[in-house]
Amino acid sequence: MRTIAETGSTNADLIALARDGAAEGLWLRAERQSAGRGRQGRAWASPAGNLYASTIVRLRPTDPPAATLALVAAVAVEETVRLFLDGELALKWPNDLLLGGAKLAGILLERADDAVVIGFGVNLAHHPQDVDRPATSLAAHGAAPEPALFLETLAEIFARWLARWRGEGLAPVRERWAARAHPRGTALTARLPDGSEIDGLFERLDADGALVLRLAAGTMRVIHAGDVFLI
Repeated sequence: MRTIAETGSTNADLIALARDGAAEGLWLRAERQSAGRGRQGRAWASPAGNLYASTIVRLRPTDPPAATLALVAAVAVEETVRLFLDGELALKWPNDLLLGGAKLAGILLERADDAVVIGFGVNLAHHPQDVDRPATSLAAHGAAPEPALFLETLAEIFARWLARWRGEGLAPVRERWAARAHPRGTALTARLPDGSEIDGLFERLDADGALVLRLAAGTMRVIHAGDVFLI
């Protein structure tokens, strides 16, 4: 596990290291990021006191689909946060963690040949105020662990879930995700990669971890990629 004072992006750093042969299990944490990013290239504010960390998973031929590592990362973050604060936590597909309906953590997966780099951003001490969706931090709810301690715990929990994903398949991960997600029937908007939007009610995850929405007509729509928002 490596810690640096500042970098542009821990994900970008580990993508470069992965291409140079870095092993699975390497973690990199930065106290600050100058070019942090979220899904679809959105900027991620990175003041000191929050968690900015990435790790490498080397894919094996027998692994479940790489995209389902988003669910592995999500359940690991939720379990870690719950050790520090047992509040109104809920997972939102595919891998955002909400606290009281506001975003507490986000996860970014990026591929580098046979490696997947997974970046974790968790609002421990601070959260942005000027964003289009509500955000919060653990400090705002009375619990603000040090980033190093939080990451030590997260790394252990992530390793355990990764082992289950490899050894038992996606089913136990999907079951845990569903148990910690917003309730069935939650109204959601899915913004698809082509820019279109679909409104529906959360139904379930399918066997491959895709989001299933119940539309107004009663039909089901399976979402494999996109951004999801609470209505």
